[in-house]
Amino acid sequence: MTGLLIRDVSVLIVPVVGECRVDEAQDIYVQDSRITAITPTGPVTAGEWEVIDGSGLVAVPGLVNSHTHSPMVMMRGAAEDLSIDDWFNQRIWPMEVNLTPERVRVGARLACAEMLLAGVTTFVDHYFHADQIAAAAVESGIRADLAPTYFSSAGPEAIDAAIATARELSTLDSRITASLGPHATYTVNDDDLRRTADIAQAEGFRIHLHAAETDDQTQSSVDKYGVTPMQVLERTGVLEAGTLIAHGCGIRESDLPILERYADRVTVASCPKVYLKLAMGEVTPIKGLQAAGVRVGVGTDGAAVHNTLDVWESLRMVALTQKQREHDAEWMPLSDIIRLATRGGAAAAGLADSIGALEPGRQADIVLVDLSKPHNQPIHDPRAALVYSVRASDVVTVVVDGNVVVRDRRLTTMDLDEVLADARALAHTLVDLSQGGAVQHYAP
Repeated sequence: MTGLLIRDVSVLIVPVVGECRVDEAQDIYVQDSRITAITPTGPVTAGEWEVIDGSGLVAVPGLVNSHTHSPMVMMRGAAEDLSIDDWFNQRIWPMEVNLTPERVRVGARLACAEMLLAGVTTFVDHYFHADQIAAAAVESGIRADLAPTYFSSAGPEAIDAAIATARELSTLDSRITASLGPHATYTVNDDDLRRTADIAQAEGFRIHLHAAETDDQTQSSVDKYGVTPMQVLERTGVLEAGTLIAHGCGIRESDLPILERYADRVTVASCPKVYLKLAMGEVTPIKGLQAAGVRVGVGTDGAAVHNTLDVWESLRMVALTQKQREHDAEWMPLSDIIRLATRGGAAAAGLADSIGALEPGRQADIVLVDLSKPHNQPIHDPRAALVYSVRASDVVTVVVDGNVVVRDRRLTTMDLDEVLADARALAHTLVDLSQGGAVQHYAP
């Protein structure tokens, strides 16, 4: 069987702790979807190899979009300059009345194309019609963890259907995993959260939901129920089951001991561009979470608010907003933010042992980046270029599960012109507000 050999490439090494580094002039050997060896460039090991010339490029672990709603690319730019209340109630949830399986699949195909071309090899999704997102992911070759979304207001049949979809997704493809997707602590009641946690524990699912997105949400929970959203997650068994918490900007100091008890199975995804754009007041308290042993990943949220699915943009915004939050320019240094976007994202996807680093034995999710353009030059520290200068367009080649899915900046798995034409043809039907109604009302 022919393997894949990336020759004479610089390799970003991301240790579990400590400083990241770039090792120059390396060969990466891939066989049966896994990295088998990384060695100094020399004579080629015996065997049949598809060779990729990596000279002048940096190989980095595939980026992970730790929290997104991929089909919302269809709403890109259609809900601007709004408060968080109006963003939900006047635009997004009324638009989502228009969701159909076809529209979701068309949006998901566009999202997968955008992410792969930008070096995102895994995305962690939370949305409706997740079977259509899975179909797009399988077609594109990307890796995905998918959580079918549900509200308590939709009724028990809709919840049953979402859970059944998660069960079906978990058997679909080796690159697809599934989580249970209650929307949030303020849209899913305690009984439904308890049921979700029971199913998750019995069947080996994780749970992916929004919680404590803002401090206003946290305060509202305290005022109405006498508990914070983190306390809700604990008392309903959600934390015990294992959970990815989206955002967590309203996590309070008093919540950290709770999260510390479940640090081996809880992760948080931070998407700071969204918090700035919607003037949410706070960003994810990463320093406190890490002190409690909770792993954190970097995400974009949906493009209806983030506008792109560019994790390079997100990771630098995490670094910048965390320095500002802590009033400490030395906090969130280069190695730590790189680790969040790679190993942290792998943990958020439930794949901490198989992706997130370029090491023998791990899945071959590899991105080759060109740092030769003017906006990256001169290179004094390639890590700094990767965090603060690089653009999505600097991605040259992308390998997922040992398969080349982007070669010389072109998708190999999908016809990009067709993907774009389909999205343009249908996008207007999704943002049409003439139907009236909404899938939910935002009033946490």
